[in-house]
Amino acid sequence: MDLAARLLRALTDPSPEDAEFRPSPRDLARLSDEDLGTLAPAAYTAPGAVHHLRFYVEDEAKERQPRYTPDACRRMFDALVTGLDRRKWADLTLGASSLARCSGPWPDVSVQARTLVTFLLDHDRDEQAFALLAVAGLVGDELVATVAERLRPDHPGPIRLDEIDIVTRLTTAERMLFTELTYSRSRTPLPDVWERLSGVSLYAGFARRALETAAARARAIQTGEIPYRADGAFTSGEVGALGRAARLALHRDEPWLPALFDGLLPDIAIAPSQAKTLPSQALLYEIARAAQDFPTPELVTALRTVRRTVRHVGVPKQLDKMLKKIDAALAERTDVALRLPDLGFGPDGTLRRPLGDHTAVVTVADKAELTFEKDCRALKSVPAAVRRDHKDEVKELRDLVKRVGAQIATLARALEGGYTVDAAHPFGRWRDTLVNHPVAGPAVRRLIWEIEVAPGEWRSVLPATDELPDAADDAPVRLWHPLRSDPDTVRAWRDLLVDRRIRQPFKQAFREIYLLTPAEEETRDHSTRFAAHLVHYRRMFALFRARGWTSRLLGPWDNGDADEATRTLAAGEWQIRFFHVLADWEGEELIAGTGRVRFARRVGGAWRDAPLADVPPLVFSEAMRDVDLFVGVTSIATDEMWEDGEAHAYWVREWYADPAESTQTRRDALERVLPRTKIADRCSLDGRYLTVRGRLRTYKIHLRSANVVMEPDDAFLCIVPERRRAAPGRVFLPFEEELLSLILSKAFLLAADDEITDESILLQIKRGA
Repeated sequence: MDLAARLLRALTDPSPEDAEFRPSPRDLARLSDEDLGTLAPAAYTAPGAVHHLRFYVEDEAKERQPRYTPDACRRMFDALVTGLDRRKWADLTLGASSLARCSGPWPDVSVQARTLVTFLLDHDRDEQAFALLAVAGLVGDELVATVAERLRPDHPGPIRLDEIDIVTRLTTAERMLFTELTYSRSRTPLPDVWERLSGVSLYAGFARRALETAAARARAIQTGEIPYRADGAFTSGEVGALGRAARLALHRDEPWLPALFDGLLPDIAIAPSQAKTLPSQALLYEIARAAQDFPTPELVTALRTVRRTVRHVGVPKQLDKMLKKIDAALAERTDVALRLPDLGFGPDGTLRRPLGDHTAVVTVADKAELTFEKDCRALKSVPAAVRRDHKDEVKELRDLVKRVGAQIATLARALEGGYTVDAAHPFGRWRDTLVNHPVAGPAVRRLIWEIEVAPGEWRSVLPATDELPDAADDAPVRLWHPLRSDPDTVRAWRDLLVDRRIRQPFKQAFREIYLLTPAEEETRDHSTRFAAHLVHYRRMFALFRARGWTSRLLGPWDNGDADEATRTLAAGEWQIRFFHVLADWEGEELIAGTGRVRFARRVGGAWRDAPLADVPPLVFSEAMRDVDLFVGVTSIATDEMWEDGEAHAYWVREWYADPAESTQTRRDALERVLPRTKIADRCSLDGRYLTVRGRLRTYKIHLRSANVVMEPDDAFLCIVPERRRAAPGRVFLPFEEELLSLILSKAFLLAADDEITDESILLQIKRGA
């Protein structure tokens, strides 16, 4: 019996052994879409003894987004009706969801629909508002009107009622789309639901009307026309409706939206009195959540402005958490992320503001800096008169410096994120709005670009050192990537950056590249390149979040022992999955073990596992670079030596392992940097180590972990990193990396080991000298 047949039998007529039946994820992945569509209705009515199989099927359907045949749709509605008297409830979103994914003409389920809607209304179960309206539409307009009338008392607020009225005027198919906005454990929305809803003109009109109504009401509260009540400006139903309206308008990137948010956000974030409460904390957070889904630079700026002015003590902290997620999401939305405001800076990247007899100067180069002048002479610190008489202005300027820094960081992430979509920009727009932008320009000019000067002929240029070529305004411009260049060209760019002391906003010339290996060609659908590592789990989980990956938190709870971290790349076309398990506890430290990496491609709105050879080289390289980062930064091999057990064996294995791509790049940078230092004659690079000849002993610094052993017996040398031991400021590094700085700082320290005063280090050195 094949898996689909066995699951169907177990779900409908289970035997005792089915209670222990647990198909593997690999087996479930082999189920066809048609199999899943057949199993989903049966899973809904599965007996309690095999509920675990129901969850297996629902989770697989949630991940794969299968299409449903018309017959499967009919059986889903039959399943919803079955047991209705016993359950006193039915998940109408499942029925609507099956129709939204139907592969053919919808079946006639009007009888089942009438039974479901009537039953739920009779039992006052109207929490699935959109699903009720959608399923009622399968019966007729009269039942839709009845549902709408029943919903009104339980969904107060004119904005929410306006939304309900609009939904009643939509077609039945359009109403089905709205049920996709209701999340549940058993399903996720269609990936293109907002794209499809953006074409519903009735709802687009509602979205603008709703947001303008909200802005007018918030302004009336500020002027006293409407009495102020803490967090009472909008009902909960209105907040939900406004969140949907904001998402649609943000997805459509409506031109009227920035000005509206500039007025609405301050009015809902600050009380008209001196109270520390907000007119609508709920709506402020809902708009921030909408920004996580569809961020724009203008909304990020508006949220940061509100964050600085809000009086409630807890709101800035919450907004900071949300803004981190928004920045990460904006970096992925490359079509709008490059639209940066100039913030009042002049063409030369400078903003000057008189403060009494002094002038405050904010400049943008490698980073934004605030300095002060008097009579055109630069001062070393904030003048006492400015501190005394212009406190608010200084605070505002320091906040501006932080905002510029955040904008540059977001820009860098957006540009870097464009690699996987092979983003290209028209030459004229790129030149005028990026290269010559007062805030973005310094960062953009330190990156290498390729310009198509003739069909198929790309010319690379570094605007910081080169004149821009003559090119048509519509000529494509894209970021240079070492994967598209030969080794000699890559070496030349690296040499130039070090010679000119140009530090790029992110690793570009020194970027690691990851090519498909023979082993990966053999395994075909997965990579074990970064498997079998032991890592500090909480550090890795934080990196997941920082790099835009999603993952469940692991821990000592149900289903907390393993997960696949995922990231969507290439404008939603590709997905990478990185398996990891909870391996051990070391005191309060969670240790995870790493597993396989897989790729999936979006086909017909669903993810399908793909052979590694089918993954575009740039997508593969960028995705694997993230995984290398997770392992390299969080591996326990970067700790001091582990003394026993599996961890010790892993530590030793990694000490002698072949260098990873990130280690090779680190070595390449050191080959260029070290000859320019005063310790050059005491250092040599040998495979995976930097060897340093001190006056007392010779040391080997591991290039992946920065751990140190001493010759001749390879005794481990423990050096606790301290800020004061950072690499000397005179040493230029072509990219920012904590591990590279740590290796250099240890090299400088050990090259002059006879001058070390730290007794804990000296004792270790002299013990075997």
